[in-house]
Amino acid sequence: MLAQLIRLFAGIRQSDGVTSHEVHGIPVIVYNTRSDIDTSAVIARLERSLSLIAQYVPHHFRHLKRDFAYIVVQRFACRGAYFHERRACLVELTFTVNPGFSDAEVAATILHEAMHARLHALGFPLEMADRARQERFCRRAEIEFGLFAPNAERVVERARWSSALSDEEVAPEIDPRLAAQRIAEVDRASARHQG
Repeated sequence: MLAQLIRLFAGIRQSDGVTSHEVHGIPVIVYNTRSDIDTSAVIARLERSLSLIAQYVPHHFRHLKRDFAYIVVQRFACRGAYFHERRACLVELTFTVNPGFSDAEVAATILHEAMHARLHALGFPLEMADRARQERFCRRAEIEFGLFAPNAERVVERARWSSALSDEEVAPEIDPRLAAQRIAEVDRASARHQG
């Protein structure tokens, strides 16, 4: 399923821009489909972000290392996702390297997905019927992290804001075809701007 989503969202063949790494003992696969993004910058950001989680919420980091089989970085419709059938955490490629977001914000996204992984490991169903409650659980972990980590004020603010949304808004369903279309449009515009 993850491989199909990867191909659907990124429109890539298996060998295009794919690199494997290990960060803090966690396997990482980067599907870098953007010539304007340096994969080494992606890995450096992951190293800093995972270090923040390990330092400020080490109990969550220990679970994260057990609950994730790997992290995949690629283009996607949102900042992050957890694919339970593969135990894979996805972090969005452009978000990962965007200097407008702090290391703490990238860390909070990884932590958020780690909380989904934790719930899955504990046997909680991940169906949409229970998603709002689970999203709020994940946001509470972001708040906990954000209260301790440096430069994490926006993490706390966003998590509190999101937690206050209605159930439908806090856990929206995403149309994967529409998301893939929008991602492709943005990437084409970026390529035209570079060229």
